[in-house]
Amino acid sequence: MLIELKNTTTVERHSYLQAAVAPRPICFASTIDAGGNVNLSPFSFFNLFSSNPPVVIFSPSRRVRDNTTKHTLENVKEVKEVVINIVDYDMVQQVSLASCEFPKDVNEFTKAGFTSEPATVVKPPMVKESKIKLECKVIEIKELGTGGGAGNLVICEVLVMHISDEILDENNQIDQIKLHHVARLGGDWYCKVDEQNLFRVPKPNVKLGIGIDALPENIRNSKILSGNDLGQLANVSELPVSDPAFSDDGLAKIVHYYSLNLDDMEIEVHRYAKKILSGGKVDYAWQILLFT
Repeated sequence: MLIELKNTTTVERHSYLQAAVAPRPICFASTIDAGGNVNLSPFSFFNLFSSNPPVVIFSPSRRVRDNTTKHTLENVKEVKEVVINIVDYDMVQQVSLASCEFPKDVNEFTKAGFTSEPATVVKPPMVKESKIKLECKVIEIKELGTGGGAGNLVICEVLVMHISDEILDENNQIDQIKLHHVARLGGDWYCKVDEQNLFRVPKPNVKLGIGIDALPENIRNSKILSGNDLGQLANVSELPVSDPAFSDDGLAKIVHYYSLNLDDMEIEVHRYAKKILSGGKVDYAWQILLFT
């Protein structure tokens, strides 16, 4: 299907883009107006854009149906401060409740059952139940349009971070396994980050990887190894060589069983290497593959 966005309605564009550009982290923003009225609302158009200076951006878009603006946007124009409370699985249903369009004089902390606690350097309060809180000053608000669905980039400098001790590891770093992030997809869909769906992808070496084009032809053109498999194999700084001392019972069984059919042997060796790669053992998988 080919979609030219200029020929779609705002609702259609909104639906397709939200489903495609996902998962998106959730900014649970607490703000305050000049009269001291507090607002608490989630936004999934949100991310980190700089570490030096530390800058995050979220976008309270104009409502698609009637082109009105949200209380959060009105508040940050009056008081250029915000607390961004990071959303995890333990609080996601309450966060969703806070997204209801309550009247301006209604406090979403109360409606959604969250505990308000004072921030240290900004006026809006923090959500006590959030395990990470970012106290921010608003640097700039950039309007992207004037029609329904148009975004408003709220560019924020992070001044202070509050991190719950319960999600820290032994090195005082955030343990991704302990913090069950929640992210938005399209429609009513969310996803939860936990130990069952986390996986590691090693960062590229300081030295350049050899690249998929440098893999031996039989590996590069394998009918068994996927693009992800080849990406792992090609992220080595030099083409490995076979270790004469290497031995493996699984490989020995394949060689014994398929010794009369080299084509089938290669397929089985590649299947075995693929299994090894799924466990992240790239060097070991290379030794398996170099046999053929």
